[in-house]
Amino acid sequence: MTASPKAAAELETAGAMEAIELYKSLLVKYPLYERNDQVLYQLSRAYEETGQIEKAIKILNRLVKDYPHSRHFDEAQFRRAEYFFTRKKYLDAEDAYQAIINIGISSAFYELAVYKQGWTFFKQELYEESLNDFIALLDYKVSIGFDFDNIPNKIDKKRIDDTFRVISLAFSYLGGPNSVVAYFEKNGSRSYEPSIYSHLGEYYLDKRRYADAAASYNAYVERNPINKVSPYFHMRIIEIYLKGGFPKLVIDAKKKFANTYDLRATYWSFFDINDNPKVLEFLKTNLNDLATNYHARYQDKRLVKNKQENFKEAVHWYRKFLESFPEDEMAPVLNFQLAELFLENKSFRDAALEYERTAYNYPPHKKSAEAGYAAVYSYREYLKTVDQSQRIIVKREIIRSSLRFADAYPKDKNAVVVLVAATDDIFELKDYELAIKTGRKVIRNYPNAKPKLLRSAWLVVAHSSFAITNYVDAEQAYTRVLQLTSKKDRSYADLTENLAASIYKQGEQARLLKDYKTAAEHFLRVGKVAPGSKIRPTAEYDAAAALITLKDWDRAAQVLEAFRKNYPRHEYQADVTRKLAVVYKENGDFLKAAAEFERIEKETDDEALRREALNQAADLYVKAKDKDRALAVYLRFVSYFPKPVEEAVEVHNKIAEIYKARQDDKKYFAQLMAIVKADRHAGKQRTDRTRFLAAKAGLVLVEPEYKRFIALQLKMPFKKNLRKKQTMMKQVIKRFTSLVDYEVGEVTAAATFYIAEVYYNFSRSLMQSERPKKLSALELEQYNLVLEEQAYPFEEKAIKVHEKNMELLASGVYNDWIDKSLAKLAVLMPARYAKPEEDSSFVESLLPEKVMQKLPEKTDEPARKQQALNQQVSQ
Repeated sequence: MTASPKAAAELETAGAMEAIELYKSLLVKYPLYERNDQVLYQLSRAYEETGQIEKAIKILNRLVKDYPHSRHFDEAQFRRAEYFFTRKKYLDAEDAYQAIINIGISSAFYELAVYKQGWTFFKQELYEESLNDFIALLDYKVSIGFDFDNIPNKIDKKRIDDTFRVISLAFSYLGGPNSVVAYFEKNGSRSYEPSIYSHLGEYYLDKRRYADAAASYNAYVERNPINKVSPYFHMRIIEIYLKGGFPKLVIDAKKKFANTYDLRATYWSFFDINDNPKVLEFLKTNLNDLATNYHARYQDKRLVKNKQENFKEAVHWYRKFLESFPEDEMAPVLNFQLAELFLENKSFRDAALEYERTAYNYPPHKKSAEAGYAAVYSYREYLKTVDQSQRIIVKREIIRSSLRFADAYPKDKNAVVVLVAATDDIFELKDYELAIKTGRKVIRNYPNAKPKLLRSAWLVVAHSSFAITNYVDAEQAYTRVLQLTSKKDRSYADLTENLAASIYKQGEQARLLKDYKTAAEHFLRVGKVAPGSKIRPTAEYDAAAALITLKDWDRAAQVLEAFRKNYPRHEYQADVTRKLAVVYKENGDFLKAAAEFERIEKETDDEALRREALNQAADLYVKAKDKDRALAVYLRFVSYFPKPVEEAVEVHNKIAEIYKARQDDKKYFAQLMAIVKADRHAGKQRTDRTRFLAAKAGLVLVEPEYKRFIALQLKMPFKKNLRKKQTMMKQVIKRFTSLVDYEVGEVTAAATFYIAEVYYNFSRSLMQSERPKKLSALELEQYNLVLEEQAYPFEEKAIKVHEKNMELLASGVYNDWIDKSLAKLAVLMPARYAKPEEDSSFVESLLPEKVMQKLPEKTDEPARKQQALNQQVSQ
């Protein structure tokens, strides 16, 4: 019959006990037996089997001391080390593991000892020492030919994985990737070094610390740019940023990858491109992504400010792709997109060239004909933008491209239209310089010619002079043409416009030369010479702008006011309002300026402009000392624009100051609460400024609670009022403690001061509390002693918290609150703080302890009345 497990265990224990007695007797009878180390070893095993661990360790201690050369020495040390490690006796564990390490790799426990000693240091937060052991373990593995990428043994795999994991933890505690770089610079590089960086990166990634994860990979890449794993690490950086949702960092990383592993880059001098298809494919995808991304950003109307920057980036990456992969199947598609980009940017000549390349430099594709037609269109658009000196060349380019398109794609629906237009262009070519020369020759040589002829000559001279931007000559010529033209002629109005334009252009030229006075006179002259011209409003508007530049505020105001009156529906009216606002402001007419800024806010849909207009209006009302209007504008501002948060918080602060000056506490506190709330919910819009204002507001808001706490006295019924004061103390300390989270020095100092005063007041309130009636003299004396005993710890807390403000002095920070704490400490501890030359000792933590712990009851008084009295005070 088989024995039960319990019975078997009992038999085993009994046998072990017999063995223990046997081994003990052997040691007694034969104390000098040369193999007593084996007896000690077996005795320790027997003790372990019977659960007598402490006795087992004593035997092992004896073994390693008396028999340092025993074959059981390393195992005994390892068992001792494990015993100490599990009981957090890390220094003893260190010594035991080190004894094994000193033996060297000949010990079967060497690898485990190195590994566990690393953990011993790690547990003691000696991270660099722990790293030395874990790195030594990996070095040992490398020395015996261990392959970290192929570990079939599960135990080895777990140990290696744990080693990399704890190495990552240690480096994270030591400062992250920079500490890895510093470590290997100090201790020499390793073949498995990339794995250290990658494990650290993946550790951070698991924690969703995306920036640190990317920085870990990047630290290795920057230190080892010419390494086979570097491009793959770079790919991982991009994946991390994608996972973390950091689009800008993704783009920056992709740009860096594209530049670092460009086909002409130094990297490929060390590695064969064909051996790295994954890198090559990633480069291709990167270039495509960068080009299309910047193209999309260029098209995004929300990104107008960076439009040209995005344009240049898109062009750069399109060209990079086409240079690197000219025969790729995506090349014609991207070339077409590049041409489209130039067209969208109104870079018509570049667009035309890229459309032609797309149409004719690749095997036929679905965009070929469309690209050919677009090239002609781009040249025609380009023609509209060039100056006179370039028109003939561009027209010839139009003709050339049109003919090529018709030859290449004769069946295209646009071919006939392109040819007709090209024919017209060939016929209509003109040489303006020669036209002016010829026209003036007619005028000079034939002054008595028929007016119609002279008019024609002057018209050629006028048009040609205007075309080559000789606007002085153009004005003279148009004046003579009009003298020779009947006012009933249908062209008279158009010629008058041309005359006005020539004068206006002279104003523009003077403006380009920064001769604003001359420019203003030219612009204003348009209205005198051609009062009915269409360009007159623009000219007078520009005249006002020139006068503003000259700071001629009075005259600028006159021109702008006249513009507003004469052209009430003109598209520039909104701009006139803006300019008037500036003019009035600069001229010191703050009320008028403020009214104009309010008008700007009402007339525009541009949110940023509306915000700025209201801000300006309110500030100007303040300058004009009209705080009622300023307050009304500020209130509109925060109602309309709660975001950006920092700006809204600033306005709330201004409103609060107005209410404070009016002593309207209810509205003043409401604005302070709005500041705190806005900062709390600001999310990514939270800034140092919003935190500062919220902290200041929070301090003001909590001060009334503090005053109510101070005012509460411990009168009878004592128990009820004590409980109420304790509750209030908890709340007030919690409120003041929360202010520390803002990390605003002045507010932190204030909160610290107030917390200390709360403790001090509680202590004083206990001592000054109303005493129970009908107490005997002895009872009253005992009662007072208990009160003093219970109050003293709170006074001690007050001192310690006040001392926290003294720490700021050591950091070079000083403010009134620190001064108040110092003054209070001088009263509470005059021996230490009333003498400025003596140093202060400081406590280690600002965070207050739980002050509402149950007060300890006295147990050393036998009298029943004394116990009851203690209990009452404690409660």
